[in-house]
Amino acid sequence: MTGRYCSLAQQSAPAFAPGLTAERLSALVSGNRMWVNGTVLHYHFLDRDTDASVIPVPGTGSLRRVSWVGAKEQRDVVRECFQEWQDLGIGVRFVEVGDRSEAELRIGFQLGGGSWSAVGRDALRSGQHERTMNFGWDLTAPGERGTALHEIGHALGMLHEHQNPFAGIHWDDEAVYADLAGPPNFWSRDTTFYNILRKLDEDEVNGSVWDPQSIMEYAFPGGLVLEPEQFRGGLNPPGTLSPADKEFVLRWYPPVELPRPPGLVPFRSVPLGLGPGEQADFVVDPPETREYTIGTFGASDTVLVVFEERDGEPRYLAGRDDGGQPHNATMRARLVKGRRYYVRVRLYSAWGPGETAVMCW
Repeated sequence: MTGRYCSLAQQSAPAFAPGLTAERLSALVSGNRMWVNGTVLHYHFLDRDTDASVIPVPGTGSLRRVSWVGAKEQRDVVRECFQEWQDLGIGVRFVEVGDRSEAELRIGFQLGGGSWSAVGRDALRSGQHERTMNFGWDLTAPGERGTALHEIGHALGMLHEHQNPFAGIHWDDEAVYADLAGPPNFWSRDTTFYNILRKLDEDEVNGSVWDPQSIMEYAFPGGLVLEPEQFRGGLNPPGTLSPADKEFVLRWYPPVELPRPPGLVPFRSVPLGLGPGEQADFVVDPPETREYTIGTFGASDTVLVVFEERDGEPRYLAGRDDGGQPHNATMRARLVKGRRYYVRVRLYSAWGPGETAVMCW
């Protein structure tokens, strides 16, 4: 990717309870956007005439509609890039669906609207008629396939590599602001600061060292980077998945074991015995149709997600993240007899004595 850059929407920092230990806070910051492993992410290409933005026409006072619908050639590039990530053997799968109500990821192609994506589970905050990902230029142009790989990296929970605090990049700030204020980006100073100059928290980044070859790294022309000295003439990542990119996603989303997970029987708690970042999966075959409560117990911070099996694959039903609060992750969901459900629990950290457990009742 050169010249035109991914522009993430500014988000407020996650609010965690005060007084958390450094260990708890580190675990929460590093994993709060990541999906539970085994998630099937359904993606949908927006395809209606009404899928459009209304934008002003400069100097006229009038408005015009700009479509979000992409040509087949553009969609095919994105499909190929989803498959490339999938072929790494990660435990998250991607499935294209024709119904936007079934999709966690909704993709538009608004030309001139910038390329961007929601980061990881932030996609769940968007409504069915909103995009979670957009491509703002021709993906079939030479060198632009990396844009699709980059945005899918964001959808998996990855952030911009040049904002890695371990990079040691010393920018010529005003040169960066001036470069991004002009064509083809026309960014405000706030957008430039948020997407380039701002340093991420050490716990947010993809690794403990900077990876200038990462697909999440921008390409920069000469004159913007002052240090490290070897990049004063420009920074030019190859636009492909680097070894560190692959290691990162396989660490968070290792290949899923095929054996059927153990059953979670109503009113019988199951000890979790998890370490930080580890996950436990369970299957629920409800004995009757009713509203159930599913929750975790113990001094722990967890993400709890329930999926319903439909057409042989798990569909996201509900989820809770206790977010470092003193209470545990608990939710209510209507489960139907004769259908199968999956409960997945990922541990951020355990911060007190005693066992952690999960139960359905």
